[in-house]
Amino acid sequence: MGTIMDENVRFHLKIKNGDVGRYVILPGDPGRVPKIAEYLDGAVQIAQNREYNVYTGSLNGEKVSVCSTGIGGPSAAIAVEELIDSGADTFIRVGTSGGIDLSVFGGDLIIAEAAIRAEGTSYEYLPQGYPSVADFDVTTALVQAAKELSGTEPGQHYHVGVVHSKDSFYGEVNPDGSAVGENIKSRWDSYARCGCLTSEMECAAIYAVGLVRSVFPKKIRCGGVLTALWNAERSKRNMPDTITNDSTRGIKCAVRAVELLIEQDKATYNKFMDKINNGR
Repeated sequence: MGTIMDENVRFHLKIKNGDVGRYVILPGDPGRVPKIAEYLDGAVQIAQNREYNVYTGSLNGEKVSVCSTGIGGPSAAIAVEELIDSGADTFIRVGTSGGIDLSVFGGDLIIAEAAIRAEGTSYEYLPQGYPSVADFDVTTALVQAAKELSGTEPGQHYHVGVVHSKDSFYGEVNPDGSAVGENIKSRWDSYARCGCLTSEMECAAIYAVGLVRSVFPKKIRCGGVLTALWNAERSKRNMPDTITNDSTRGIKCAVRAVELLIEQDKATYNKFMDKINNGR
């Protein structure tokens, strides 16, 4: 039977086996990829197609890649699917968001340990009621990196918790422009009441793919760090905020977390090999 799929080249990313490392940083914006790649050693562009821009370099002697996902769950899920098929197994989403919880200021980092599934893509992977959660090891590395990079001033903090993943950007910023605006606002208020930290568009889908594609013995690990550009709830209340468009600290957090994961994985591997060599 004929097919448009080529087993040697991924259909959307235009990459093949060996082009990417097991560790991948996932920004949404294709234009942010070369900026992140500057933190890698010897990074070069591997492919660019549609919203997908892929660079590969190294950190601590390990191959590391950066791949943009575009906006929203569907394109992010495609990227992760094809990266897994190309050999990757550890993913860190680095992106921007709008704060919800009043403790969040623009510029703060959000470590997304779980995502509210207020979008559609995750329902193509996970059953109703199953949570979209990040990998513990990736989250722990991101928290350690965020601690190293954070300060005491508003806009320099970090938070760990639940984020809101949605499909409609303008449903958030202008719910009255929707025929179901009252429903959107009601759900938003309930998320705020439960302490949801911030709102974005990709974490739920990325985490869902990782959960489903983790088939023993290969585990797919996903996590995410978001920069809050501003806080929507603080704006509604005319409360002070520290609005920003700079996501540099979030990028540094993701890169540092990858370094920590590489160190951890090497230590785990060496410990495993020692046991084998010692006959234990």
